[in-house]
Amino acid sequence: MSKPTLEIQLQTLPHEPGVYQYFDANDKILYVGKAKDLKKRVSSYFTKNHDYGKTKVLVKKIVTIKHIVVETETDALLLENNLIKKYQPRYNVLLKDDKSYPWICIKKERFPRVFSTRRVFKDGSEYFGPYTSMKTVKTLLDLIKGLYLLRTCNYDLAQDKINAGKFKVCLEYHLGNCKGPCEGYQSEQDYHDNIAAIREILKGNFKDSLSQFKKQMRAHADAMEFEQAQRIKEKIDILENYQAKSTVVNPKISNVDVFSIVSDEGYGYVNFLQLSYGAIIRSHTLEIKKKLDESDEELLQLAITEIRQRFNSTSREVYVPFEVDLGEDIKVSTPKLGDKKRILDLSERNAKYYRMERFKQVKIIDPDRHANRIMAQMKVDLRLSEEPRHIECFDNSNIQGTNPVAACVVFKNGKPSKKDYRHFNIKTVVGADDFASMEEVVYRRYKRLLEEEQPLPQLVIIDGGKGQLSSALKSLDMLNLRGKIAIIGIAKRLEELFYPDDPIPLYLDKKSETLKVIQQLRNEAHRFGIEHHRNRRSKGALTTELELIPGIGEQSIVDLMTHFKTVKRISSATFEALEPVIGASRARKIIEYYKK
Repeated sequence: MSKPTLEIQLQTLPHEPGVYQYFDANDKILYVGKAKDLKKRVSSYFTKNHDYGKTKVLVKKIVTIKHIVVETETDALLLENNLIKKYQPRYNVLLKDDKSYPWICIKKERFPRVFSTRRVFKDGSEYFGPYTSMKTVKTLLDLIKGLYLLRTCNYDLAQDKINAGKFKVCLEYHLGNCKGPCEGYQSEQDYHDNIAAIREILKGNFKDSLSQFKKQMRAHADAMEFEQAQRIKEKIDILENYQAKSTVVNPKISNVDVFSIVSDEGYGYVNFLQLSYGAIIRSHTLEIKKKLDESDEELLQLAITEIRQRFNSTSREVYVPFEVDLGEDIKVSTPKLGDKKRILDLSERNAKYYRMERFKQVKIIDPDRHANRIMAQMKVDLRLSEEPRHIECFDNSNIQGTNPVAACVVFKNGKPSKKDYRHFNIKTVVGADDFASMEEVVYRRYKRLLEEEQPLPQLVIIDGGKGQLSSALKSLDMLNLRGKIAIIGIAKRLEELFYPDDPIPLYLDKKSETLKVIQQLRNEAHRFGIEHHRNRRSKGALTTELELIPGIGEQSIVDLMTHFKTVKRISSATFEALEPVIGASRARKIIEYYKK
């Protein structure tokens, strides 16, 4: 498929938070931006009149739009920061390291200090963040200080220096903010127990600290120290509402390539996230056309080699969803939990969005390829022996058995073929007998196709459960078509698919394209049937006193008669019974009419 136009790229962007990147005709990055809704934000560049000259120039240069979907706006903010620093696009404000986001550092020392910093050094210290707000950092540090007594001095507290008495406790000790490790008043083990608890807080695990806070709060309450108890309670509330983790950046995940794959019958889509010094610096998705029904394992292995060569990656570790053989020089990890799994999930999410966007683009640019893919997928999902290029769907429509009608809609290559739609007036059935009506229309439809030597469908869909399906099967048996046409029934409530001679229904993924096509068929058949029913009623075929009620239209009458079955029941129904069927306004009109 040729490269999609800018207009098509805009049409297929998702309504999700993320980061967008603009590229020119030479594939050079022009601009990086963040958005809580990618589609709305990016589209605004091309629909607004820009007063600022540089923005006009930027928009004229844009040829390609790429994006990375993330979980939250905060993640988008962090990722934007990383990408701007990495690529320094011409139209972005230049971000220098001294303007970077703040981190919390646990310094690698014998008695570690805990403090905020905007610089990350590879000195063995632990860094948590980055945080998008200095207020958050201060809140956390205040909480830590309030719970654990830590030193703030920068002395080298080696044991021999402490033994030699080189240090004296400072004012912080006398104020009760430090236990005085500089003079040996606090053991190294006791201090490191506090650091371990602080580490868990910064990771987002507040269980132990919360437990300790609550003990302190109860102790203060028991001692009638209510002000102190309230202060502890406020800290508990902040901790419980705070989330310290980010799925975008983790300083412990450094110089790693992340790969994931999603696939369908014809194509595989492999997403690549490149992490450097704990930050995402690149996202790319590769589309691979299948030739011999290759497995995901085969496609992923080929794609990893191709992508790493294309981007000159030298990372010695990759994260993948399942084991692949990449040689002895590369460590392959398949994360199951924690931050590494979140990064892998983010990669898979981007692959899925890329796949959906390609589907939308292909549908616009190459409808034949789109139809071929849908047909191949439906064949697999519905366990058919051939692709359902020609599908017919039947639906009955009647009001208390009066003027029963039925509809047959036809889809060819996944699209409505309205010239082939047919409606039926039920001739042999008396009263509201959906089963007998279905048997009649299916028999009439395919008897006529056989007589006229017209092509039969590959799939018939019956709007209804087991009963309607059994009735339709009787007609196929009478015409000797059983086994020659695939037939299924769809029950409305749970979207269950029933097959002949199989008591167990099939449930498709609610987001699957196969189910969407079936639902479109069912809804179209229902619409077409109701339309025919209205036409018959408008010709005077059905007249009820309900038509005399001002403000009650044809659809309301259909809904009422379907629910209550008789006009007498409607006339005596309460407002509470009528409102769920036709709404409060029309329910009041009926109540008022029958009170006269």
